Amino acid sequence: MAERTYRFVIALARAGFAALGLRIEVRGAEHLPVVGGAVLASNHVSSPDFLFVGLVGRERGRYVRFLAKHGVFLPPVVGDAMRAMRHVEVDRAHGEVALRHAVESVRAGEVVGIFPEATVSHSWELRPFRPGAAAVAIWCQVPLVPVAVWGSHRIARGRSGRFALRRGVPVTIAVGEPLRPAPDADPYAVSEQLRARVAMLLDEAMAVYPDRPRDDADRWWLPRSRGGTAPTVEEGLRIDEEGMRRADLAAERRAQRSRRRFREARDSR
Repeated sequence: MAERTYRFVIALARAGFAALGLRIEVRGAEHLPVVGGAVLASNHVSSPDFLFVGLVGRERGRYVRFLAKHGVFLPPVVGDAMRAMRHVEVDRAHGEVALRHAVESVRAGEVVGIFPEATVSHSWELRPFRPGAAAVAIWCQVPLVPVAVWGSHRIARGRSGRFALRRGVPVTIAVGEPLRPAPDADPYAVSEQLRARVAMLLDEAMAVYPDRPRDDADRWWLPRSRGGTAPTVEEGLRIDEEGMRRADLAAERRAQRSRRRFREARDSR
């Protein structure tokens, strides 16, 4: 059931990619083992990044089970599909539960996908990494595979900054050699090593990226460090944190409404 649903979703995604004329390049997919558990750890510049990181798995005949925020599982159709594909729901207030499920999946021989930045980076630069991806790889003694995605943030935004699907956008997915941390390794130290690897891959992905801004108004998709007009790292972190707070408050309001409806239904019996 899980693989059948996953294949259907992949077919839909690829049809969407083709309709938009996306120019997708996956580099270094051979670094993901074809068998056994593994952790894919990627940067995060847009909401659909999991679709592109998932292509690394398909290049190797694998299905990637992603850790995704609680809100993704709330819409009826999308949530049902996410559960059917055995993705892992993350409640930021209880992240240890999601990590426990991730460990179970990896020990069962699955590939788990994690975005260690925990949210989309609005500066397009790397945010600080959380140690969860490194911890799962250490606990399970599996390869920790670094990934960088670049270009996906351009797909759903026009020159004005408003939502607009763009055609023909290149998307580069770069995969690096895996880290193989020792059983007694410090997750925080390994997470810093992972961040350095992802940073190198992201630099390489930007360097080989085939598009360049057409004019000054089109520099929004480049980070400041590369002559772009994206928010600075400090501004980006503030925007990111405000976005996470709003998402957490919205999730809590939804949870309160759900609990209230449950109590009302129980009391009406």
